[in-house]
Amino acid sequence: MMRSLYTASTGMYAQQLNVDTIAHNMSNVNTAGYKKERVEFQDLLYQIIKRPAATEEANQPVGLTVGLGVKPVAINTLFGQGNLQQTENPLDVSITGQAFFKIQVPGYEDPLYSRDGSFKLDGSGQMVTADGNLVIGAEPIEEGATDVNIAKDGTVTYLPLGSTTPEEAGKIELSKFVNPAGLQKVGANLYQATPNSGEPVDWDSESDSSVKLESGYLEMANVKVVEEMVSLITAQRAYDINSKVIQASDEMLQTATSLRR
Repeated sequence: MMRSLYTASTGMYAQQLNVDTIAHNMSNVNTAGYKKERVEFQDLLYQIIKRPAATEEANQPVGLTVGLGVKPVAINTLFGQGNLQQTENPLDVSITGQAFFKIQVPGYEDPLYSRDGSFKLDGSGQMVTADGNLVIGAEPIEEGATDVNIAKDGTVTYLPLGSTTPEEAGKIELSKFVNPAGLQKVGANLYQATPNSGEPVDWDSESDSSVKLESGYLEMANVKVVEEMVSLITAQRAYDINSKVIQASDEMLQTATSLRR
């Protein structure tokens, strides 16, 4: 009976973590560039009460084993494409395809990476994120410039004050990874490369047509509210069922301990 108490408790803990992950997804439904997360589970070790036997004296093809519950093994980030939302802001740019913006963040020796393309200009004309971190590849834009445009290959152009000839202001750099799910989340829509993600590979617009940029658009979160609501209901029901198992096991223990009364 004590085995069922422990087994059901692992189920409650697993569903609690599942609900925590769903809540995180739902809270970021309007976060530009956010990628949804999914908890993955595995069954725990099995207690072998009787092994199957296949001998000349006995033929028992099925043994007797009892599972000991469930455990969370990973929270996987799903890097599916999010919907593009038109903003009519030329500094907003979205990525179509599996690539990341390179962002220079103080305190980090190597660049960090992001899918959030809601860029701004600081006082010196540098293209930065909402936190003021430098977008690698973009050069300063002159004061008073107009018609800022980001091409599909990342080239930034603008019209200087009093001129009709466009000037280039660098080219936004992108990187790709063999295993994006191996990137470490550091918050503020930023990821850090790890040995699990593989080394970053700089995107070459001439040789790789699977990636392109869209100026005036933002990639929204790839969270689907209906799917998350269904997952939330399922997790809640599973949590309730496991709690009922604990209650039932406790009542059976009370019955067993009161037999001699």
